[in-house]
Parts: sequence; C-alpha cells; structure tokens
Amino acid sequence: MSAPPVARPRWLAPVVIVVVSIMVGGGLLARELYRLPETTPDAILAQSSAARPLEQQPGPGTVELTPDAAAHPQNAAVRTLLQSYFDAINNRDYDLWKTAVTRERSQAKPRSTWLADYSTTRDGSILVYRIDAVNDKEMRVLVGFTSTQDQKSAPAELPEPCVHWRLVLPVTLESSAWKVDTVTGSNTPELSRC
Repeated sequence: MSAPPVARPRWLAPVVIVVVSIMVGGGLLARELYRLPETTPDAILAQSSAARPLEQQPGPGTVELTPDAAAHPQNAAVRTLLQSYFDAINNRDYDLWKTAVTRERSQAKPRSTWLADYSTTRDGSILVYRIDAVNDKEMRVLVGFTSTQDQKSAPAELPEPCVHWRLVLPVTLESSAWKVDTVTGSNTPELSRC
C-alpha cells in the first residue's frame, strides 16, 4: 500500500514569491546605489568638450587623466609636462613651451614661427587617455583635446574654427626631465569638427 500524498502548505508559494521579489528589488536598488559614473574615455570627453556649445569651446585648460592613464607610474610627470605644454600655447609663452619640449623640437620651431602658428589658438578639454612606456627613456601618450583658432590658422586637413584632436605625443627623457618630442609622420592625428 502506498503512502498518501503529503499536502503542501498553502503559504509556501506566496512566501517564495515575496522573498524572490525582495531579492530582485534589493539587487536592482544596490546596482543603482553603487553604479560608478560613466568613466570611459569617450564619456569623459563627451562630458568635458563635445557637450559644450560652440561659444564655450574649447573648455577648461586643465589636463585630466582617464583611470587607465592615472594608473601609470609616470602619470604625475606626464600631467605636469602636458599642463606646461598646453599652458604655454594658451598663454603664448614660448619660453615655457621650450621647457616642455625637446631641443630638437624647439629648434625646429623658432619663436617667430611658433608665435605665428599659435597666435589665435586656445586648447582645452585636455584628456590623457593612455600612457605607454616604450623603454626607460621614452613614452607614448595618447591625448585628446579641443582647439579653437581663426579658421586660417586651423589645420589644413580640417580648416575649422573648432577642432577635436586625438593624437599620440612622443615623450622623451632629456637631461633628466620628461619632454614632448617631435611628432613623426607615423603619428597621424585624428581630427573631427566640434
């Protein structure tokens, strides 16, 4: 003779539904509370420059780093170097610019040429995406920024008054200090209109 079937308590199904609902709701709430802000390089650039109206371009002149670039051991040196580099351009300070670049680069761009080239340029929304060591004395720095300038002073390949740049800057250790080196033809910048 077989045993009679065991009756399930009627309260079990509603309790399971309530417990599962609380767990799902708690998980969704926790996800919202602990969600990190969007920190991808493109999101940072969108917040800093691309979202600005044209009259507010190029954005702030402060050099910022993505989390990836900030994790590099030379991040402070790169940030300081690029801050001097961009401050020199924005303030038309050739002497400061010479301290931020290699001798070869400064010799290729004498004061009169440099002042003419940057006479109307303002750079801002400067974001270092990545820093890669080539060896102990060389790094490659992927940087994006926005420049505004008179249209006649704009890059020949994109003659616009406002340009978003993304390029790799070679950085070299020269006389015990990091310097922005000459950009070679193999480092083709990406340009886009604001």
